[in-house]
Amino acid sequence: MKNILYLLFVIGLSMTSLAQTDPNIYEKFTEQTISIDGYNIHLEVKGEGDAIFFLPGGPGNSHDYMQGNFGQYYKTHKVVFFDWLGRGKSDDAKDVSEYSVEADIEMIEKIRAYLGLEKISVVGHSYGTVPAQGYAIAYPDRVQHMVLINGFHSGAMWQANCDSYNHYAKTHFPERWVKVDSLRALGYLSTDKPLQDVYGDFPTKYIYYHNTSLQQHVPSIKHRGWAGDVYAQIIGPDGDFDVSGSMIHQDYRRKLKGVPARTLIIAGRYDGVSTPEFAVQYKIFMPQARFEMFENSAHNPYLEEPEKFYDIFDEFFGIKK
Repeated sequence: MKNILYLLFVIGLSMTSLAQTDPNIYEKFTEQTISIDGYNIHLEVKGEGDAIFFLPGGPGNSHDYMQGNFGQYYKTHKVVFFDWLGRGKSDDAKDVSEYSVEADIEMIEKIRAYLGLEKISVVGHSYGTVPAQGYAIAYPDRVQHMVLINGFHSGAMWQANCDSYNHYAKTHFPERWVKVDSLRALGYLSTDKPLQDVYGDFPTKYIYYHNTSLQQHVPSIKHRGWAGDVYAQIIGPDGDFDVSGSMIHQDYRRKLKGVPARTLIIAGRYDGVSTPEFAVQYKIFMPQARFEMFENSAHNPYLEEPEKFYDIFDEFFGIKK
């Protein structure tokens, strides 16, 4: 996911009303802090029944936007929202080397064990699909259902999507891209502010939204919505151009056929982050999964085609209206 552009995406969110979601959802949860590996981890749990863990993107995001779009499922399930180490209201790591996909996978397992749950379902969006898949592969007997929303099956896919977006930005906005080229020639990386400022000026329509008028719920209380140091560690210091970090070593393609969890995979036709060219490859790598392309969505189909999205989501989890 694009570093500075995702930051702008998060900052730009504001309160609105969606038929499927509750604008007061944040007030209905009770925050708690649990200790894992000597760190305070922020956790919010509500409801009864089968447990669903909701895993946000980034990898610098807090859990809040997932809670805003899926918190209402406490009415039918035990829903679990948490902030990974270094994100949201959880503690920062003592050393940035502690931030990794592998650590995020293990955090899911540690929270499952803390809550005393035999099995869980995992719902990941964007980067959140990466630890979701890693967890389903590492702990196949623990996962009942898995939903991958606009995700990535490998570090190679993340890199390919960066290349795809950069090509699109260069060919459609050459007047802006010349500034990117100038800064790149001077050695600036995507985590350097001068390049962030220019790179972040490209329209979000071509990355996150097919319909740029859409907004979503965010909490009214102060929270850390983005952690750039986590992103830089997991995706790499030049991650918008050259993916490195622990992300580049992730490759689930050959392992997905062996995942027993019932799986739903969702993609957006206009997604500039997880592009259809690579998203449709899931049909090959995980043929047992249900694949749904949202024809009028980009990176956030639960916002852009909410009626279709929530109908499919409810049907997948056997939720009766």
